[in-house]
Amino acid sequence: MRYLIPFAESADRLSDLDVEVWDGSTPLPSVLDDVEFFVPPYTFDKKYHQPIVDMPALRVVQLLTAGYEHAMHLMRPGLLLANARGVHDASTAELALTLTLAAQRNVAGYVRAADQGLWVRDERPSLADANVLIVGYGSIGEAIERRLAGFEVSVTRVARSARDGVHPISDVVKLLPDADVVILITPLTEETRGLVGADFLAAMKDGALLVNVARGPVVDTDALVAELTSGRLRAALDVTDPEPLPADHPLWSAPNVLISPHVGGLTTAFYPRGRKLIEEQIRRYEAGEPLINIVWPT
Repeated sequence: MRYLIPFAESADRLSDLDVEVWDGSTPLPSVLDDVEFFVPPYTFDKKYHQPIVDMPALRVVQLLTAGYEHAMHLMRPGLLLANARGVHDASTAELALTLTLAAQRNVAGYVRAADQGLWVRDERPSLADANVLIVGYGSIGEAIERRLAGFEVSVTRVARSARDGVHPISDVVKLLPDADVVILITPLTEETRGLVGADFLAAMKDGALLVNVARGPVVDTDALVAELTSGRLRAALDVTDPEPLPADHPLWSAPNVLISPHVGGLTTAFYPRGRKLIEEQIRRYEAGEPLINIVWPT
């Protein structure tokens, strides 16, 4: 067995190769000595990545997540780590827009009022005419901007390094006072951990909306709770720190916050894109061609 992957459909299409399926719902194959290419199941649970240590012939770990911080502790010399860049662009961009629109137009508040039979009308901030700051302008950031195109907004882009039309991350604090909506889609690295702390939040304008579809630890949760509790800022979060968010955590009861349970990539769009990536990477590996989406070693 050279390849261990989670999708039976892909194994069928790669039937000319030595492929076995493990999706995490059944016991692992008893012998992992010959696995060269491993695709863990689509999860952030580290136990499904732990088999990496029992694969002495392993050469490639292909993740089905865009983030890869949860697998870094298992990397060793001789391994290549690839992420799923491109697989989650559509789904995550959809959710970023969903959270933004729902927060701007108070959809959660109207649903709660409807549960009580209450007719509640209020004036809300429009997305039209808003200044939107995208922090982390990679492939998902680009997908978010494409979906914003019809909403009559102005978009400012920030990435780790400056390029044409994109500000460097070092500019972000001076850009915040003009932003009505700040969308976070930066990877979680040592540089971005805690990026959105008290100073970052203090630089945002009164009433601005923070949308986090990146990773929870990019934001200092205590600092965010303080701003939400004061009523100065609003937030829409698909990710939190800690995660899952405990039932008694103050973020649940903070005002002006909308929370979804880290489902940015979890749609039907994921599966065909994930299968296509796995199959392409394995064919490249078989042909001795360079793999795409290599994130480690850098």
